[in-house]
Amino acid sequence: MTPGADLFVVCKQCGSEVSPYVTECPYCGTRLRRRAPKLPRVNAASTPAPEPRSGLLSRLRGRSRSSAGRPAPARGGYAGASRWESSRPYATIALVAATCVVWVLEHAKGDLYVHMAVLGPLNGEWWKLLTSEFAYLSGVYAFVATVAVAVFGTLLERRHGPVVVLALFFGAGAAGALAALAAYPLPIVSGANAAALALIAAWAAPDLRAARGGTYYEGDLLGATAIALLLLLVPFARPEASWLAGVVGALIGLVAGYGISAMAGGAD
Repeated sequence: MTPGADLFVVCKQCGSEVSPYVTECPYCGTRLRRRAPKLPRVNAASTPAPEPRSGLLSRLRGRSRSSAGRPAPARGGYAGASRWESSRPYATIALVAATCVVWVLEHAKGDLYVHMAVLGPLNGEWWKLLTSEFAYLSGVYAFVATVAVAVFGTLLERRHGPVVVLALFFGAGAAGALAALAAYPLPIVSGANAAALALIAAWAAPDLRAARGGTYYEGDLLGATAIALLLLLVPFARPEASWLAGVVGALIGLVAGYGISAMAGGAD
């Protein structure tokens, strides 16, 4: 008890000795005081005073500005904060915006889809390997693939930067189209199922490695798996979405994700 504190007080009604930290006498119920006194803190001298609200907010702002240069706790095999973490995902935004623009133009000009999608042998139209990712006939297919690109492209870009996202998007899409061209005499490839699966697999690769090693990870592997399975099942409803291209894209994303996370881990 702090110096100077009373051990007890005497009730003026019944004369009983009661605790100084009660408001009513437990023997007669007489009101002793309006409110109980505050209990002294044990380590009041050693406890720092609370920081003013304005100072705390300024510290949080300063911490958010400098978070890109500070190491973060390891998360699912991906250790360290990325310098892209606080920047806008401009590459992903550009890919989603381009998809929306092409979708509008395709409905305004019907033959644009023919000039962008892979419909049979290329016959020198090599640009279709890069433009087929933006060509859609089905609105549902376009919505699912574009949402997957937007979500996992953003996550991956904030982890590794825009170059990785663009390289995976166009590289996996072109590789998937080439695989379909090699496997089928009359291939049909359009849409970004291969590119979206590559982005999902590359983002999930560090968490998959952590799960195999029995270490902690924060990523939602169940949600990523559900979206990936949906993209793999789309070709059974929409023939222009090649399942072979999707599988090739997923494999490319896994290899790239494992490689990038291994290099990031070695650099740390």
